[in-house]
Amino acid sequence: MEQQAIRAAWERFLADGTGPADLPRPVAASWERSRSRGISAALAEAPLAEEPEIFRRRSLNAPLLNAARPALERSSLFLAETSSMMILTDASGFIIETAGDARVVDHGRRNHLETGGLWDEGVIGTNAIGTALVEGRPTEIRGTAHFCEDVQRWTCAATPVRHPLDGELLGVVDISGPVARLNPQSLALAVAIGQEIEAGLHRVVKIEHELLLRRFVSKRSIWLNEEILVVDRRGLLVYVAETAKRGTDAASDQLAGELRRLIGDAGQDLWADNCRRRFPNASLEIVESDGTALGCLIVMHRRRGRQSATALPRESVEPEIGFDRILGDSVAMREARDRAQKLAANSLPILIEGETGVGKELFARAIKSVSPAAGGPFVPLNCGGMPRDLIASELFGYARGAFTGADENGRPGKIEQAEGGVLCLDEIGEMPFDLQSYLLRVLEDGVVYRIGDHVGRRVNVRILSMTNRDLSAEVKAGRFRRDLFYRIAAARIRIPPLRERGEDVVTLAQGFADAAAVRQDRPVPAFTPEVLERLRHYSWPGNVRELRNVVDAAIALTGSDVIGLRDLPPELLEDASLEDASMPLDASRVSPGIGLPDTAARPANLKENERAAILAQVKACGGNLTEAARRLRIARSTLYLRLKAYGGGRGAW
Repeated sequence: MEQQAIRAAWERFLADGTGPADLPRPVAASWERSRSRGISAALAEAPLAEEPEIFRRRSLNAPLLNAARPALERSSLFLAETSSMMILTDASGFIIETAGDARVVDHGRRNHLETGGLWDEGVIGTNAIGTALVEGRPTEIRGTAHFCEDVQRWTCAATPVRHPLDGELLGVVDISGPVARLNPQSLALAVAIGQEIEAGLHRVVKIEHELLLRRFVSKRSIWLNEEILVVDRRGLLVYVAETAKRGTDAASDQLAGELRRLIGDAGQDLWADNCRRRFPNASLEIVESDGTALGCLIVMHRRRGRQSATALPRESVEPEIGFDRILGDSVAMREARDRAQKLAANSLPILIEGETGVGKELFARAIKSVSPAAGGPFVPLNCGGMPRDLIASELFGYARGAFTGADENGRPGKIEQAEGGVLCLDEIGEMPFDLQSYLLRVLEDGVVYRIGDHVGRRVNVRILSMTNRDLSAEVKAGRFRRDLFYRIAAARIRIPPLRERGEDVVTLAQGFADAAAVRQDRPVPAFTPEVLERLRHYSWPGNVRELRNVVDAAIALTGSDVIGLRDLPPELLEDASLEDASMPLDASRVSPGIGLPDTAARPANLKENERAAILAQVKACGGNLTEAARRLRIARSTLYLRLKAYGGGRGAW
């Protein structure tokens, strides 16, 4: 209908409640809703919030605002040509950002069509933002179709923006401008921008879910015997083990609703308390990135005796891992493996040291498998993954009524659960200082007291501790008890990082590829020479765990029987350490005292000079390749390759 006809229909509607039959249904329905709510057609302004409320709303809708930021920035340029502006609102119609033609943005203030304005249909009558929220679909309101007369100077086109996973209404994108400058493409533009924002949100969600799953994978070996729920910040279930699914199928909808209420609708500071009340036998670990909570891991710990309806089933069989499962034939790895096998035969407490991802728990399980405690349980505990109070109750257990939400029968701690077996304390350096004295007392006396109990229980457990910290330095800094350090470190084993293991990286990669191919029921793909070269020379900050993830992902991505460079993640293709394998040795990088040949020699002798320098340093270090690589300031794997190229075997140096 033409604007004059709509104006006449609007006037008749205000006078007697009737309008023409050909009035668009959304407009007619919205006019009726506006009148039934007592909205005056003479109303000229939408409600406008103060700065504190604007700040709060923008903070609450930060993900939506961030996803819309590229479109908002473009709007300042391309909408200036059309005398229009872009408006972004939250799910209530509250404007959280505007951009576009500066003159139009300024004109919008007259009706509070600006940041802080509330354009809910229930308070300002028919308008594209509010009506799109009610209708749940793209809506255009031109000129006189607005219910309030002074707002009729605008033409607006709006579309809802929904969350890409569950379709929840997040807000509205609106394109508004003076009715005299009507742009027939405004609605199409609004829809396109809305789809762009939803796609941006989907990319962010995928990244956040990947980070959550990476944390889950990193903790999987620590919590092998527990079921873990991976939940994002909106309370959506990202992952749950198959056994847990079977245990919760009957109440899956109820569980999803509860997680949304406990996590998605609550502030981060309430997550732990909410989950503790709902799942008394669970612990919660919040996963953050750059200070922002992405979600959490809810660990459903085993209950003793009868399980409640909410407890999840778990695997009852501990995996037995022997030293034959520890792959690698490098000198450093053979030394670590041989030392561990010798120490396993007695009951000494052992401190296993190494960077994150080197396979410390693999060594711990192998030690247990051939130790006097081989027939007992293997009980892992992450000392750095839980709040202080939860670590205490997990480690020592608690008596009946020890605290609100405690199991009515009390519960044994990890120390008691490890009776006759091995207690594996991961990240021992993260244990709160005040709890260290209690652990020391248990280790000295062989008696554990549950929290809230005065009855001691005698225990016989072997302690294997793991850390990626330098505990000697922590002791000197006063952050770790000296007496506890000597108690848990009667013997020490250092697990070498992957970058010091030479050709082991190829052996491990092939082993991971074999296992992944079996899981996916497909032929084992081969690695191209270029890929093997990258694997050999990459620095592997995440060590064996990172290598396993890279191989698993490559096999999942490749559609052929060959893994090529295209299947590797960007960091392997960009790692600067790869240059070591192809660049000549720079004399300036070599530590003093090596006795380099004359560096002014002719270029034809550069390779020979390099060879002489490397062999001289290896000889000076008594054949210790790790120390030689450190002095030469090159990767240990690079040193292996150079020596292999020189030939002659170990006797040559």
